[in-house]
Amino acid sequence: MVTFAQGDVAGWASLVDSQVDALAVPVAPAADGDDDVQPRTGTADAAARYGIDLARLADSAGLDGAAGETYTFHLPRALVARDPMPWEGLPERLVLVGVGTGSARDLRRAGAALARATTGLARVVTTVASEPGRSAAEAARSFVEGFLLGAYTSPTFGGATSGSRPASSEAAPAAPELVLLGKHEELVAATAVRATASARATWLVRDLAATPSNVKNPQWVAERAADLSRATGLRVTVLDGDALEAGGFGGILAVGSGSATPPRLVTVGYEPSVERVTQASQHVVVVGKGITYDTGGLSIKPRESMLPMKTDMAGAAVALATVLAAAELGIGHRVTAVLALAENAFGGASYRPADVLRTYSGTTVEILNTDAEGRIVLADALAYADATLEPDILIDVATLTGAATVGLGRTHAALFSEDGALVEALEAAGEATGERVWRLPLVPEYRSALDSSVADIRHVAADSSTGGGSITAALFLQAFVGGRRWAHLDIAGAARSTAAAHEVPVGPTGFGARLLVRFLESLD
Repeated sequence: MVTFAQGDVAGWASLVDSQVDALAVPVAPAADGDDDVQPRTGTADAAARYGIDLARLADSAGLDGAAGETYTFHLPRALVARDPMPWEGLPERLVLVGVGTGSARDLRRAGAALARATTGLARVVTTVASEPGRSAAEAARSFVEGFLLGAYTSPTFGGATSGSRPASSEAAPAAPELVLLGKHEELVAATAVRATASARATWLVRDLAATPSNVKNPQWVAERAADLSRATGLRVTVLDGDALEAGGFGGILAVGSGSATPPRLVTVGYEPSVERVTQASQHVVVVGKGITYDTGGLSIKPRESMLPMKTDMAGAAVALATVLAAAELGIGHRVTAVLALAENAFGGASYRPADVLRTYSGTTVEILNTDAEGRIVLADALAYADATLEPDILIDVATLTGAATVGLGRTHAALFSEDGALVEALEAAGEATGERVWRLPLVPEYRSALDSSVADIRHVAADSSTGGGSITAALFLQAFVGGRRWAHLDIAGAARSTAAAHEVPVGPTGFGARLLVRFLESLD
């Protein structure tokens, strides 16, 4: 929980009680020509109130003010009651927090570090996000997002068939109450509320992606999506195996054919209230790849490559979290999430290399590799969105290609679009949230690599020496978007982390949810 208190540190006596466990104050790197770290807003007031030279304390602790540094100082108490210390009645813990340059990235790191440094406490008061000026609101948002993301704990599971923490947008990590102290305007408070909603969306993606696949199959994800959406008052449609067959969803059905659990297609729709609708309001459809486990099918993966495949539905989780956050924030645009859910298993009914599938749009696809299943379920879902939902903007999110990870590593998602304005908006949202994207080209000359002699299109290049695997995958998807304003986000690298760093945990990162929420907020 995040709350606010008005006034400078010198006047925060009303906050100082037995329930306040720590005061956190910011320090920054030394200015040019100065050997000492620099106190920031509120630090000097705290030093005066405590009677401690905090800059010297930071220096003696070896801090240099870098973003994400923390040092916790436990204050002693007087042995004799008649000789109280200057800090008598104040919080006994002082946490010095490095804020670096004070940029959005550095404040997110500072927030995450503070969350880890105060784990198990009940209430933390801080001036870290109280910097004055026009950027105060953005500073508060970055810091609060970092704090909440850093406080996240992965769910644990008590048995083979049920989790001890059901996936829920309300599932809050065990973080202290964070009290932002300073001269906060209403704008700052409202911005921090938005930060909380964005962080909650990320928690949901992480929870869903972390759920083991013996718990999480297409039916389970569909039920969780329906429960969360109906609790928020959103419209939900779930198509099961029979409905998918009747609707002509040949791609999703083929990918799910080897699994004991049939595939699902879930649609969740948010409509803004009448007073929020303007002439600029648009309909944004987010399509997510939801492969609840990916063995590779008959083109089976090596064991090592299967281990992280419970997270192969992260794109669908991002789509769901985005529409739920849009509803929570009252975004002024229609938002619809389409979750293409299937398990890519293998068995006697599995689809095969050399099969020809007829997808929802009627386009036939020659299958060369059953481990390139994500683009097949997306082909159906994108064509369905184009034909039935009339989107103004169509975005798909998917852990799609290893090529994107090879090319960009784990810090950026690959972005594909021919719409320059849409690219700029997504890039700006990525910079603001730290969920960065890098635009790659839709090279027309590579399209011929998908030509087929037995179908309308192949879903992968026949010759692996062609290269550009993430580009040819995007070109394949482009054939199913019907000329809509479209962007493809390949989050294969960024959706998973092999090591914890700052606000990013090991395992599922939740990448994409905050990016798309910020994009929706800025859309005009």
